[in-house]
Amino acid sequence: MKIVVNGEEQVIAAMSVNDYLATIDRDPRPIAVELNRVILPRSDYGTTFLREGDQLEIVWFVGGG
Repeated sequence: MKIVVNGEEQVIAAMSVNDYLATIDRDPRPIAVELNRVILPRSDYGTTFLREGDQLEIVWFVGGG
């Protein structure tokens, strides 16, 4: 199925948001996910499944000084 992630179209298998984050080697703890223009609570990452045409915006936080 096709989804858009941070403005780029991708073809992926059906999976949850949490599974998608694992496929791109991202720890979900320092990440904020917006799904179809709505911020997704971190507690819903494992139970929210991506669908054809979904739009994800993924932002990860980087510490430093």
